[in-house]
Amino acid sequence: MAGHDHKHDASGKRLGITILLNIGITAAEAIGGVLSGSLALLSDAGHNLSDVIALILAYFGARGARMKPTKRSTYGFKRLEVVTAFINALALVAISLFIVIEAFGRYKNPQPIQATLMLSIAAIGLLGNLLSVWILRRDRHKTINARAAFLHLLYDALASVAVIIGGIVILLSGWYLVDLILSVIIAMMIFWSSLDIIKEAGGVFMEAAPKGIDVDEVARTIASIPKVKGVHHLHVWSISSSQVALSCHICLSQEDFTDYPAVILAVHEALREAYGIDHATIQPEGDQCPEHIVQSSLRPHHGDHR
Repeated sequence: MAGHDHKHDASGKRLGITILLNIGITAAEAIGGVLSGSLALLSDAGHNLSDVIALILAYFGARGARMKPTKRSTYGFKRLEVVTAFINALALVAISLFIVIEAFGRYKNPQPIQATLMLSIAAIGLLGNLLSVWILRRDRHKTINARAAFLHLLYDALASVAVIIGGIVILLSGWYLVDLILSVIIAMMIFWSSLDIIKEAGGVFMEAAPKGIDVDEVARTIASIPKVKGVHHLHVWSISSSQVALSCHICLSQEDFTDYPAVILAVHEALREAYGIDHATIQPEGDQCPEHIVQSSLRPHHGDHR
């Protein structure tokens, strides 16, 4: 337990460092964008602000996910990290739309840009984002929220590269339109990076089967266990981005019914080994099992409850 807590403390410390780092980057790019007149730099500052929000939400979402269950919240607060990731992704969509609208306005009313200042601030932003990406690289696969925060930082590093390229083009050619083009490209990057998070978080909210798990294949796996004649009322859903739950009824013959504890144990082991499902509720049935049940039967049953 101590080692487990130490890992969480280390992860929280890394998040804290990146939060402070990105607050500095956001302030620098916002000031630099206003002084230089670069919308691309201001867009990058907006994306960095969303990075700060993402990191803060990731921090509190992760802490909430570790909170113990209560009598009212029997699953605990594991979905806090999904909720915060969803809010974060929606904020990204709003930011991307704002950037496109602002770019259109500046196309109609062009503004001069100080390319040297734009380049200097963008370089500082790139270094800060690369450092943030390196700090959080270990945590990016742990939860949907950690992945959302990591994606923010990664895409913002790419956006900083684009801004630097744009600054060089403006400095050499004076072609200010490249700043608006880069702004729209950054906005599209922000928009598309948010869609996968929204889709995955929405699937958790709707209690859909997790990505990568074929429910029919799960049914066949359960039905292949010795003494299991069939499976029905099968439900597979996500409690959080990292925990999958399952419930089902399994059919046993009357003579095998007395061995149901061993059969249930075998089902649990198969689910854990094949799909990583540790939270499963298995209900055995004997003579009351419907005759039409087959191995892959997934017919819904009215009145069924987990």
